[in-house]
Amino acid sequence: MFIFDISNWITLLLMLMITLLLIFLSQQLKKSFIVALPLFFYLILIVVHIVQFLSLSQEFTEIRGMLMRCVAVDFIFIAITLFAYLWVDDVEVKKRGKQGVDNSLEWMWKEF
Repeated sequence: MFIFDISNWITLLLMLMITLLLIFLSQQLKKSFIVALPLFFYLILIVVHIVQFLSLSQEFTEIRGMLMRCVAVDFIFIAITLFAYLWVDDVEVKKRGKQGVDNSLEWMWKEF
């Protein structure tokens, strides 16, 4: 069974750099769909890791810890990209002068 180990430090740093570069690019271009791409990727990745964890047989119990670390890292990346998406979406809405669909996080943007 192939497991995309994102708890590895090299992979973790590469994914973090790519994610931060995509967030910066989407903020500069004011296009929220750019940061939505890694968000969907991380959502798919967490589903894959959870399915792999649940379908793990008894002879592969030594990789349970690695899969749980991967799920934890997936949650962290989902949180980062979700807040980045909401931020860039707010920037994009303000640029176009439109009213956003939901302003439930307006209190947070006023703080920054």
